[in-house]
Amino acid sequence: MPPGKAPDVVVLDASVAVRWIIDEEGSDEAAELLERDVAWIAPRLLLTEVASALRRKVADGAVAPAVAGQSLDALLQAAADGVIRLMDDERVIGQALLLAVSLGHKVPDCVYLALAEREGSAIATADDRLARLARTRQVTVLAVPHG
Repeated sequence: MPPGKAPDVVVLDASVAVRWIIDEEGSDEAAELLERDVAWIAPRLLLTEVASALRRKVADGAVAPAVAGQSLDALLQAAADGVIRLMDDERVIGQALLLAVSLGHKVPDCVYLALAEREGSAIATADDRLARLARTRQVTVLAVPHG
């Protein structure tokens, strides 16, 4: 993507998806991103990672189980409505493994990075380390504050 050009397609990282559905630090900025005129894509892994984050929030007493369930339902509905297009992980998992090995980073994050590279898209994340890695790979990052 040329410097200064607004992205047309953005890979949605789970760290931002959680901020869309649960009110926490960075939620306002994540909501502003949602208002952008872009196509949101994500690996199917997104659903598992968001569900895992919601389980941690329930275990920590930060959200009630019913709220966690409703929040996950909202994300599933966004995918069903086409707000987020879920991509098949098997299309990028090989490249994700290569990235993880060469960058010394965890495979799940590299799935998002590999998808962004494959699609020539930006990535939206609240994960500082993933944002730094993406930038070293010349992937545009839409960063969201984290707590």
